[in-house]
Amino acid sequence: MDGPNPWYLSLALAVTAALAWASLSDLKLRKIPNSCVLTIVALFALWAALRGGIGLQSSLIAAAISFTIGFGLYRLGVMGAGDVKLFSALALFAGLELLGTFALSTAISGGLVALSFMIIRPTRGAVMFALKGKGDYAPGIPYGIAISLGALLVIWGSLTHMLPLTLGDLPQAF
Repeated sequence: MDGPNPWYLSLALAVTAALAWASLSDLKLRKIPNSCVLTIVALFALWAALRGGIGLQSSLIAAAISFTIGFGLYRLGVMGAGDVKLFSALALFAGLELLGTFALSTAISGGLVALSFMIIRPTRGAVMFALKGKGDYAPGIPYGIAISLGALLVIWGSLTHMLPLTLGDLPQAF
């Protein structure tokens, strides 16, 4: 049985490292560096070149949809600008075929991250619950972690052909 293409594997490892960078930065500083997002976009360009441009239109549309919706959420104060940029850059890898899977896995991961923070800091969780999320008790949940986890599921799940939620026979990512 053949293993994953070594070029795709190398790119997946590089994206994983960039996502670790984004997650740690979001956790410590509550900011996702633009240089991290640009690194992910550059890795996508290499990935697209390896594929000879196959799926490029789907990827660009997925990123545009993600950015449009994300910008609206940013304007409503629901999502940070770095989160929007990170999600949009990673939507390039998901394409239209896996955009729903990426969004769903990110949402589930976000719930788990929020639950983890409530367990780690129960006082903060109780105050935020009592204030119905409207208080300014402390910085919010670092959603870059959840976005990273959602992306890792899509990228590694596609690479290893073990993605449980594919929307078609030909997954977009790797």
